[in-house]
Amino acid sequence: MPLFGLLGFPLGHSFSKTYFTEKFKAEKIDAEFVNFESANIGQTLQVIKTTPSLKGFAVTIPYKEKIIPYLDYISEEAQKIGAVNSVKVEYTIAGPILTGYNTDILGFKESLLQFIQTSPTQALLLGTGGAAKAVRHALASLGIEVLTVSRTPHSPSEIAYDQVAHFLPNTPLIINATPVGMWPNVTDCPDIPYHLLTPNHYLFDLIYNPEITEFMYRGKQQGAQIKNGLQMLHLQADYSWELWNTR
Repeated sequence: MPLFGLLGFPLGHSFSKTYFTEKFKAEKIDAEFVNFESANIGQTLQVIKTTPSLKGFAVTIPYKEKIIPYLDYISEEAQKIGAVNSVKVEYTIAGPILTGYNTDILGFKESLLQFIQTSPTQALLLGTGGAAKAVRHALASLGIEVLTVSRTPHSPSEIAYDQVAHFLPNTPLIINATPVGMWPNVTDCPDIPYHLLTPNHYLFDLIYNPEITEFMYRGKQQGAQIKNGLQMLHLQADYSWELWNTR
């Protein structure tokens, strides 16, 4: 039976296993999806490489960047971004070959365009990790200038959280690409001035568990439009499924 999975730690927040298990049942696909939950990526990849039935696996926090040195190949787009969220596994006489891709870009872009009809000229991106890198790439491809909000700014395109208030009036789109507010820490939220938000703002949270994060809730209280990352999850998962099953 073909095997697929998810690599990350911890995985208590993830809906991927449920999504694929339900997909297999609905579409009568004879396959299994498992969680590779491990604090040691090297050891887990050794297990993955000795599982011949494994055809592909998704990658989530905290391994989207850390997995790159372990891959045999990486797509041009994923290499540019510096983050991988999907790995195709192929077995040869010489051994397993792992190829990394980034389907977060397509998933985010498609979900965003269904959320906000007219693309803004500027967006605030909270976070600098693997998911944020994919979002930045997607926004740039839409011609949207990105200001990354970081606890420790290192470049002219990054600002500190205490500078956000200055940019809010002219920046309608705010994306949370950090894990702040993810289950079980559901009362946490990024430290931005929510009282300055208006009905002209759009808040997109890549988190999907809980369904309405504290970030989204506080934005909604100010009249802002809100969206979570569940549709993005489904879209990027479907793109990964296509990759894993393409010869």
